[in-house]
Amino acid sequence: MLTIAGSDPSGGAGLQADVKTATALGCYAATVVTGLTVQDTTGVHAVHPVEPAVVRAQLEAVAADLDVRAVKTGMLGDVALVAAVADGLAELLPDVPLVLDPVMVATSGHRLVPDEAVAAIRELLVPRAQVVTPNAPEAVVLTGEDDREAAGAALVALGARWALVKGGHVPVDGVVTDLLVGAGATRTLTAPWRDTPHTHGTGCTLASGIAARLALGDDVPAAVTAAHAFLQAALVSGAGRTVGRGHGPVDHLWRLREA
Repeated sequence: MLTIAGSDPSGGAGLQADVKTATALGCYAATVVTGLTVQDTTGVHAVHPVEPAVVRAQLEAVAADLDVRAVKTGMLGDVALVAAVADGLAELLPDVPLVLDPVMVATSGHRLVPDEAVAAIRELLVPRAQVVTPNAPEAVVLTGEDDREAAGAALVALGARWALVKGGHVPVDGVVTDLLVGAGATRTLTAPWRDTPHTHGTGCTLASGIAARLALGDDVPAAVTAAHAFLQAALVSGAGRTVGRGHGPVDHLWRLREA
């Protein structure tokens, strides 16, 4: 599995979460770094994008050497980076399934990318995606639809084969429902609302888990189901641990400790 994303030095999200998740699921992880963040569990303090030419060079090196069977993308902060990744995937890994995690809106509701980059993701990467995994606010930004099922259908209409519209921002009666839209049907995945501050990296973990399972041979519904179950266990285990002074990460390595 190849992850194309930003680096989180606190280890809870971004490339670090992706590598831990893939490893725990039994998949080898390679990385292309799109940005260096200055962050910890209390927040993101600065972001330093990597030059698009350097991102392309990393992608070329990995694609030429490794048997990449799935790709996951995360933080792509500007139009030039989106274009470099889209062009590189089309030229170097055209038949490899893509899990697109459109990192656009923080849990606080703060927009993380400019409108031009949102448009580039919608036009260049959504049509290439095997699965796109927006949270509810990101689904609204991408499609203009407040209804999550309608947003998922809109993403499929844009070319994504499947859309997993996550419900962590909109729990109902203590239950979180994610909607997997595609192939003419909508499937639901439910889990109890976890009353824990230790949720750092949930989106990265879910998307990279899907990509890892695709790389190992699952179809999309099976990959999403496995990644969803992995994340729920990581949330439960992470709730009992303290890492940092703020919103700690989920426990990516729970499975290894249980082995």
